[in-house]
Amino acid sequence: MRHSSSDTGPSWVLGVDSGGSGVRVSLAPADAVTGPTRSADRTGAPATVDTSVATVAAADRPAVTGPRGIDAASLLERVLPLVEGLMAAAGARRIAAACVGAAGMATLGDDLRDRLPDALADAFGVRRLALAGDAVTAYAGALGLRPGVVVAAGTGMIALGTSADDGGWRRADGWGHLLGDAGGGAWIGRAGLDAAMRAHDGRAGGSPALLAAAEKQFGPLDAMPGRLYPRPDRAAVLASFAPQVARHAGDDPVAAGILRQAARHILESAAAVRPGTGPVDVALAGGLFRTGEPLLGPLRELAAELLPGATLVPAAGDPLDGAVLIAGAAHHGHLTLPLDPGLLTVTDRPGA
Repeated sequence: MRHSSSDTGPSWVLGVDSGGSGVRVSLAPADAVTGPTRSADRTGAPATVDTSVATVAAADRPAVTGPRGIDAASLLERVLPLVEGLMAAAGARRIAAACVGAAGMATLGDDLRDRLPDALADAFGVRRLALAGDAVTAYAGALGLRPGVVVAAGTGMIALGTSADDGGWRRADGWGHLLGDAGGGAWIGRAGLDAAMRAHDGRAGGSPALLAAAEKQFGPLDAMPGRLYPRPDRAAVLASFAPQVARHAGDDPVAAGILRQAARHILESAAAVRPGTGPVDVALAGGLFRTGEPLLGPLRELAAELLPGATLVPAAGDPLDGAVLIAGAAHHGHLTLPLDPGLLTVTDRPGA
């Protein structure tokens, strides 16, 4: 499918969310994205996207990683048929602007940056393309285009902040389960399994409740190293035990202590990216916060100490919502989030 600048009709924008579990795309009319009324200083009405008029499709196969990072051909193989289906259903002839958000964009995005602008221009007539790290689309989905802090926590954990003075992005953690992601799902699951192993051995700090839960989920713990260490998805395996830690936090002090320490790590990362010392909204985005009160309670309690003057708020939307918002804002010329070579770039193709 090839589109040219001669195509007429309503403008459409596209959001793409590429992660470890697959790819999601969303198509929306460009006029579904509105605001802000004053983009220069990021004040006035906030940018919003009417998600009720967006259509969504998904593929459960993630893009593969090759010698140049995320492989553009594999991403396009998943995205193109999804978008073609949405366009056909909507009667859309071309897409004015798009945003592709991908996990690993900062360090693994070279092939995407080289190939996607031409590929999406040729396929759908995309004139303006934003390429963003998944933390940036999570930020936009959670807070919009306004200053603040977003903590995105699932298997991993990253905090991202920006101010109204074009000071760029501030990032903390997001370094993976071996080097960081402190407070994320894999961190909680590993801490829970450590407590289970301690109880198994009779060492101090063990939790009989978590030992029983681990044996029920994974089988005999003597065999756990052989089952866990060789797996390429061991971060996800560790994170799969985090719900058990939360489930036992109400009656097991070791489990409760793990979640309290996780909350402290999360707030410390948020504090590290906080733009200034004044009032700030801190959005909690990602599946980890569906844990509920066992984690949210310690977060609220410790916030007064670690983030004085901050307000913890739920995320308004998810990373796919953020990708659509960024695409629409780029199309209308009011994208006010900081550009960054790794985290957020915008490419124009006027002749597409």
